Amino acid sequence: MTKKMNRVPSGCKQGFTLIEMLVVVAIVGVLSAVAIPILSTHQLRAKSSEVRTNLGAIQVAQDASFAETGLFLPADAEPPIVPGAIPADFDSVGSDYSGLGWAPEGRVYFSYAVEVSPDRSGFTADAAADLDADGVMQIWGYARPDASGTVVAGGLGCVPEQMTIGKTGPCHAGASIF
Repeated sequence: MTKKMNRVPSGCKQGFTLIEMLVVVAIVGVLSAVAIPILSTHQLRAKSSEVRTNLGAIQVAQDASFAETGLFLPADAEPPIVPGAIPADFDSVGSDYSGLGWAPEGRVYFSYAVEVSPDRSGFTADAAADLDADGVMQIWGYARPDASGTVVAGGLGCVPEQMTIGKTGPCHAGASIF
């Protein structure tokens, strides 16, 4: 009984040549160079979506408070230090937000603050983050004018002149928006 051996016909080689391997590595390198920045941008956009949701929820909580008491409630920045590329814990129990009845779900990429007008008939809720840790803040806000039509500046950098009143959006000219 003889064993059959798989033999390579003469003139044929097994495996890949160095040139073929280099071509594959070059293709993978080009694809990586294109895909990584695109992926990073999509990750930053996903993290930025938090701010619209949370500022909208703060607006609803403020409206409920105003309906009950006739006053908007202020809230100091929470978390007190603006988070970077890593989310931070939000202290909903030990902060002013417990009186407002609002808390985000889980950790946050943005720090949130609410400033009210002197007569507490208007407010500005704003949020700041440095999602890509480049030192440039992304600042968003929502403003409701007081009874006299005056808009108060936000606690984290929202400037009334650069906001669209009554709409959640970016509120600082130097902010990066993803």
